[in-house]
Amino acid sequence: MMTVNDSLPGPVIRVQKGDTVYVNVHNHGGYGVTIHWHGVKQPRNPWSDGPEYVTQCPIEPGSNFTYEVIFSKEEGTLWWHAHSDWTRAGVHGAIVVYPKEGTTYPFEEPDGEEVVVLGSWYKADVNKEVEEDLSSGSDTPRSDAYVINGQPGDFCDCSKDFTYRWSVDYGKRYIIRLVNAVMNAEMFFAIGQHNFTVVGMDGAYIKPLVTSFVMIAPGQTMDILVTANQSLGQYYMATRQYDSVKPDVTDYDKVNATAILQYTGNYTDTSAPFFPDTLPIYYDYISAIYFMSHIRSLANEEYPVDVPRNITTFMYITASMGEVDFVNGSDTRIGLASSLNNVSWVNPSTDVLMAYYRNLSGYFTTDFPDWPEKFFNFTADDVPDEYEVAIQGTKVKMLNYNEEVEIVFQGTNVMDASEDHPMHLHGYAFYVVGAGYGNFDNETDPESYNLVDPPEVNTVSLPKKGWTAIRFRASNPGVWLWHCHLDRHYSWGMTTVFIVKNGGTPETSIREPPPYMPPCKDSSLQLRKSGPALMKDT
Repeated sequence: MMTVNDSLPGPVIRVQKGDTVYVNVHNHGGYGVTIHWHGVKQPRNPWSDGPEYVTQCPIEPGSNFTYEVIFSKEEGTLWWHAHSDWTRAGVHGAIVVYPKEGTTYPFEEPDGEEVVVLGSWYKADVNKEVEEDLSSGSDTPRSDAYVINGQPGDFCDCSKDFTYRWSVDYGKRYIIRLVNAVMNAEMFFAIGQHNFTVVGMDGAYIKPLVTSFVMIAPGQTMDILVTANQSLGQYYMATRQYDSVKPDVTDYDKVNATAILQYTGNYTDTSAPFFPDTLPIYYDYISAIYFMSHIRSLANEEYPVDVPRNITTFMYITASMGEVDFVNGSDTRIGLASSLNNVSWVNPSTDVLMAYYRNLSGYFTTDFPDWPEKFFNFTADDVPDEYEVAIQGTKVKMLNYNEEVEIVFQGTNVMDASEDHPMHLHGYAFYVVGAGYGNFDNETDPESYNLVDPPEVNTVSLPKKGWTAIRFRASNPGVWLWHCHLDRHYSWGMTTVFIVKNGGTPETSIREPPPYMPPCKDSSLQLRKSGPALMKDT
């Protein structure tokens, strides 16, 4: 498993709001890698966003590339991770964005902080396994264990002596920087005999939410306040998968990963740590729904919301499992696929950003559909087989600068395979204005929209057999990826790209590229700052 600086998770990057950070990535591994700065908006700077074949080609073994990471409005916890193959299983770490100098939190400053990263552990070479599975059209590997800060914890013999421990002082209040870096699962998280207060999500503050557990999707981050107010002793921090797939699918990772919160002081405690009896069971969708439905933005004078009201672009996007025909050597096979509006993404040989900036044809098309090709009962228990076959393509959606966009994502039950989809947009945060179950009704469901204090996030769970409505203003020009953050779905094509055109002034246009970008293996093209910019909006 590839790691960064010999640590799992990788090093924490700590900045203040509005900082710019330069990170030089040297690839000492055996395959190409890119790094994405998850939740960092990178204003006008898609060159350093990171997804392979979307904004750059991989940093090949033995080479390096310097990312310019531009922070703007983000404040709280974000994270970074590899965005190439399944390398992020080992290549990831937290980002902590502190308030700008001279300002403070919208709550009393905590006495300390702890970074807690949930992750996946694979015994085998996961990239090799995934490559073989994709080549044969079969399912992708399941993790062998979940981990907290790199360790499965006490319930796995291999980890008993290395379980992660966090020491706290009685009476003090701490902020937990929680990151879900798990590859393919939403997770429940709780601490034995301790309630806590969620105050931030995805680099933005929310109304304080007192709870005994959280449900966190892959890609999401949370800021959680916890007071050390229990009897001196040891308490498990525990996490387990929230499984939204149909109940008869049981081949998922059932490991309960644990770490230990231990009080300092003079006491004798020979008992086992207290396990959180508030940690929901694997299929507890009621607890998951309850938690997600109670998240609200602060929406006050100091932290206002700016929900778009004059929608100029409306999209209705279905997220589905399915199948595609593909060629493997001399054979034509049928393989698993996933899609958005029945389009299963295919990476081009040259990254989309380079092709767009240089006005090169043949690498993508601008016809990603605003609507599904066919309408049917998307959430029915018996969706006909005819809707299983997806088309493959590199189709993008073009947006004019400052357009106000509403997207309704619709989950489907094609192949009887409905489950939650954590949908992530690069380069933006968006407002989650509504969600529900069943098929979206464009006449009645908008009446329930929350336009007062909706959460502003970069990743949202599209519920199983349900819908989610989001809004954002397209004010960040560039090439930005939309995808499901379950890596098996991402690998199968549940992806598209939004290209936001320039706004007509230098301040509203994509920045010039850096002097060097990693070259693409299949292309001799390379951007150089010294050459003329050939980008044109189409």
